[in-house]
Amino acid sequence: MPPAAKTAQSLDVVVVMDPIEKVKIAKDTSFAMLLEAQRRGHRLHYVRPGALAVKAGKAVATVAPLAVRDDKHDWFTLGEFAELAFGPDQVVLMRPDPPVDENYLHDTQILGLAQQQGALIANDPQGLRDYNEKLAALLFPQCCPPTLVSRDASALKAFVAEHQQAVLKPLDGMGGRSIFRADAGEANLNVILETLTDGGKSLAIAQKYLPEIKDGDKRILLVDGEPVDYCLARIPQGDEFRGNLAAGGRGEGRPLSERDRWIAAQVGPEMKRRGMLFVGLDVIGDYLTEVNVTSPTCARELDAQFGLNICGKLFDAIEAKFA
Repeated sequence: MPPAAKTAQSLDVVVVMDPIEKVKIAKDTSFAMLLEAQRRGHRLHYVRPGALAVKAGKAVATVAPLAVRDDKHDWFTLGEFAELAFGPDQVVLMRPDPPVDENYLHDTQILGLAQQQGALIANDPQGLRDYNEKLAALLFPQCCPPTLVSRDASALKAFVAEHQQAVLKPLDGMGGRSIFRADAGEANLNVILETLTDGGKSLAIAQKYLPEIKDGDKRILLVDGEPVDYCLARIPQGDEFRGNLAAGGRGEGRPLSERDRWIAAQVGPEMKRRGMLFVGLDVIGDYLTEVNVTSPTCARELDAQFGLNICGKLFDAIEAKFA
């Protein structure tokens, strides 16, 4: 793949992510973003985990200069940490994995100040607060399977009885954790619902079970509202019904189907309008099940299978906003 042309403007790319020493670079999309930014001549800055702050009414962070290499044995070098004030000519990649807890929400509020100070935040901090990844799909009901969100265990149980089989999950999980497939009349259904709702205190989501999961849970990536031409189908293995790669699913790249493109066309314009530059849609069969906005992945797998440069598309979109 030929090198990307340098942008006319060199930017400061500030990354808020999980500890860089723990990433698996072969699959880490945040790392792919950093490689692309560096390749274009932008300056990289790594935020020490937990080091976003507000000082004298201004958003700041403790950061270190960062260099990255596509070498699984030696993939990064950090310089000395120092305080950075947010401002113009900066791009902040907000990429920590869920849960979206109070610490995460507070960080988005600090990044809202950074945005007011002139920095571009990807994804938009208000959008990150507004879009719970399970609930956001329900903003597009024409795309979704039958779904119920409730704290009421009896209502959730009735939903399972109506559809005979359902998938039950919390609103703040990721990677396939705490996802249950339940049949009507299942002996453990009461305890599953008690656990997910914390005895009626927390919302849980129930969706009609889609047998098409055996063919894969497709991840469709949107860059500034436009879909990448290929998706990654995460296919369950063995006796596992979950396709998540973190749960042992096998990733298989595929061209987007006509229905995939229709779903992307329903969701993409709203994501673009809200400043959600990099989004992952989860699609099973013909149905949208989640809209991932916090730290969507699968770019590296698709790049490797199809010779793409998905993060190149992302930085084309970012640089266009500074033109």
